[in-house]
Amino acid sequence: MDRMRWLRVVRIVAAFSIVIAIMYQIQSLRDLGVFRPSNFFSFFTIQSNIFAAVALLISGLGVAHFDERRWDLVRGAAVLYMFTTGVVYGLLLTGYQEALQTHIPWVDTTLHRAIPLIMVADWLLDPPGRPIRFRTGLLWTLFPIAYLIYSLVRGSIADWYPYPFLDPDLVGGYPGVLAFCVGIALGILGFVWLVTSVGGRWRLAPDTLQSLRT
Repeated sequence: MDRMRWLRVVRIVAAFSIVIAIMYQIQSLRDLGVFRPSNFFSFFTIQSNIFAAVALLISGLGVAHFDERRWDLVRGAAVLYMFTTGVVYGLLLTGYQEALQTHIPWVDTTLHRAIPLIMVADWLLDPPGRPIRFRTGLLWTLFPIAYLIYSLVRGSIADWYPYPFLDPDLVGGYPGVLAFCVGIALGILGFVWLVTSVGGRWRLAPDTLQSLRT
């Protein structure tokens, strides 16, 4: 089995790992009597992992019906969101597993650590065929922006926020929320630059890339 076939197998396994982890967590929360779908599916972690699972499964099965350019943009978005999930979790959310509803260690590891690393590795091993401009990559930020607006509006109505740094009562009011959001936004812009750099000036040399594909 060549390396690209192995990569497709890893993608499929990773996709099903996400599904299993999320379903197991849901069942655990149901058993505890604390599962609220509207809250659970409002976590960026859950949304980004579901998106990554779909992208991984489609790539693994080779059933994408988009042209390569458009599919690279979809994959890039999945990488960016999982990269953001992993870094934000590592810097700001370690120790909040109960609040994040990922209190089961292997679920927490899968969704917050393993899948972000797998997505980055997948992007490096199978980079886009053509460079993606940074300006084009900025389209990926539309979802995090929409997510932020949704979380703040819903939080003010439901009195529930998915992450501590979005809760004004926990971070010194909306100025504190703004400070955290600006910091994360700058990080996301940096992530966009990193993701778009692969396939551009940091793209693997043609002979190296060919050896990975065969």
